[in-house]
Amino acid sequence: MKTIIQTQTPTPGHVRMDPLRKTAMVAGILYLVTFVSSIPALFLISPVLNDPHYITGPGADSTVIFGCFLDLVNALSAVGTAVALFPVVKRQNEGIALGFVTARMFEAAVIVIGVVSLLAVVTLRQNGGADPALVPVGQALVAVRGWTFILGPSLVPGVSGLLLGYLMYRSGLVPRIIPLLGLIGGPLLLSSTISTMFGINQGISLWSGLATLPIFVWELSLGIWMTVKGFKPSPITTGQVRTA
Repeated sequence: MKTIIQTQTPTPGHVRMDPLRKTAMVAGILYLVTFVSSIPALFLISPVLNDPHYITGPGADSTVIFGCFLDLVNALSAVGTAVALFPVVKRQNEGIALGFVTARMFEAAVIVIGVVSLLAVVTLRQNGGADPALVPVGQALVAVRGWTFILGPSLVPGVSGLLLGYLMYRSGLVPRIIPLLGLIGGPLLLSSTISTMFGINQGISLWSGLATLPIFVWELSLGIWMTVKGFKPSPITTGQVRTA
């Protein structure tokens, strides 16, 4: 009697991605999504920001609502970057990593408050018609959005740049020139934003632009590197179980 032995060969083309590579790719893509969503949103919501009588005018509600939707995508993506990176960077310093997650969640929450204030303007315009009494209400809601922009996307990225920049610089997960931009840009952005809060600096000025540039390049280059290259070999990932 013959014994038949069957062997199974791996399915061609089925390659499991290293979980660290997957983590880096997800975090990188989410960082890029924050750019893809937040930049167009600024232009789409500009009608309600720049027209003090928007609430009684013809309006561009569909455009503004889509801009608000993109801001929501930006907020969720910001939280996603922190959630994706936390299991890795906490190996460097769990307290600072938790601080980074908290900062991103705070930033997202403040962005959502700004979105709600603009959607309220749209709702009042649609329901209130041309009532002039709504003009100061609309302006107040737009002012709320203005402060959320200062306290959220303007202030918090400076804090996040310092926290995540430190973790990335010490761990060596990415080339150190990238987190160095965050460590330099964080204090610059914080000083610019705080001076704007106290009326020393204008929100749109040469100083604000120069202070924002390093953080802009830091987050963009970090997103691109993690998406394309992943993490560099690092002591904090040595011995980590790599199962898909």
